[in-house]
Amino acid sequence: MSAFDTRLFQGQQLKQEMRINPRLYQAMELLYMPLQDLEQHLKQEMAENPFLELEQTDMSQDMELADEQPEDNRDDEEIDWEEILLDGFDAGGRKQEYEHKEYVPPTAVVTEDLEDHLLGQLHLLDLDERDMRLGEELIGNLDDAGLVACSLDDVLEAANAWLEQAEAPARVNAEQIEDEEDRALELAEIDRLFQPYTMEEAEAVLERIQQFDPAGVGARTIRECILIQMRRVDMEGTPSWTLVDEHFNDLVNHKWADIARATGMTKKEVQEAADELQQFDPKPGLSKNHDPEQYVIPDLIVEKIDGEYMVFANDGRMPRLRISQAYRDVARDKAKFKGDNKEFITSKLNAANWMIQAIEQRRQTMLKVMRFIVDRQRDFFEKGVQSLRPLTLREVADHIEMHESTVSRVTNEKYVQTPRGVFSLKYFFSSGLSTASGEDISARGVQDKIKILIEDEDASKPLTDSALVRKLKEDGVKIARRTVAKYRDQMGILPARMRKRV
Repeated sequence: MSAFDTRLFQGQQLKQEMRINPRLYQAMELLYMPLQDLEQHLKQEMAENPFLELEQTDMSQDMELADEQPEDNRDDEEIDWEEILLDGFDAGGRKQEYEHKEYVPPTAVVTEDLEDHLLGQLHLLDLDERDMRLGEELIGNLDDAGLVACSLDDVLEAANAWLEQAEAPARVNAEQIEDEEDRALELAEIDRLFQPYTMEEAEAVLERIQQFDPAGVGARTIRECILIQMRRVDMEGTPSWTLVDEHFNDLVNHKWADIARATGMTKKEVQEAADELQQFDPKPGLSKNHDPEQYVIPDLIVEKIDGEYMVFANDGRMPRLRISQAYRDVARDKAKFKGDNKEFITSKLNAANWMIQAIEQRRQTMLKVMRFIVDRQRDFFEKGVQSLRPLTLREVADHIEMHESTVSRVTNEKYVQTPRGVFSLKYFFSSGLSTASGEDISARGVQDKIKILIEDEDASKPLTDSALVRKLKEDGVKIARRTVAKYRDQMGILPARMRKRV
């Protein structure tokens, strides 16, 4: 007999599981949404629930009807952020009925991308069908930067494979033409159109594409991309052209001395020629492949009033809900609480009251978090980024007595308007480094110190990472050289040898 018994049997088992109401999933989404998305969500809610309407009055009026409801019609659910935001709970029950789907922001309007932009220019050219098809294949093989993403051999292979697939049905249709002369002409045209593409054809069509806007698209390398742009502004034969055409690798690595020896120019002349290249874009396609502009609307406002920093919700845009006056009257009519009317009124009224409560709870939670941030980061608001203190989600969560995941959702994609500008709430959170005085300094503050030191350095003797460590140590900041190098890379600052100027 097998060691495993595969027979079916019945049995009983006791287990505990947490059952989460679908509304609590919605509460998590409300806490996660930035202001603009919240406004869109509430418009949809109002379209589905006639008891809801927007107003600009005080939120205390929004719950007026709650006390007027019949006792047996009240929704006793309270929003407990801690109960619903803890990670790892098991919803239980029929999962497909209310399985939480991660909140996805509304999709932005799609605009013309690089491929559409180039195809529009291609179709304006007076090309025959054969060259047009090859041009479309080439444009389809450009990367986001506008450069050819593969070899021309690969492009030809793909284009010729398409020709083979398209030729057979075209030839079958041609052979069905009854008139012999017309059939012969059609077959001859097919022979011409469907003969394999050659490298000469690919290079000729690519050259046409390289004349398109934006300047530099269709290049096979960054070097070729810059040369195409320089040719557009008549810079052929200039010292800058020589640097790109003949000494590109040394140019990229800032080897001014090597270029000077090879060209007979001085190192200063080499640097001046290199400076002229800053006007050209090595990735021209990105100008057409950028994301749609996102306009930030602050969820919170920090103002300094009588020497104190005060936190306010951005009430000018914050959605404020109330129960529709017309449906207040309907709900007060006890005679209508019968049958289907009772079920409809009760469900919609409870949902409306719950939504009002959830929005207000979201607002109060955001204010709690921001007030603690302002209290902790007061020196930042007074003195600037170098006074930013280290702060973690755990510290905020412990102070406001909420779970860390709650704070994470509150700070996600939320912005605050302050006397020092508009910042993401995530900006105020970073790790810390020790100082000689025993206090900690934010990693973001250290990065700002490094940036200022490099901006003030002698360009002929730029500060190495080790020199930056010594400078920071003099300022009381204890930091390793590899950490300085990491922060410098994160800020896009080149190493000392590549920043050196004559």
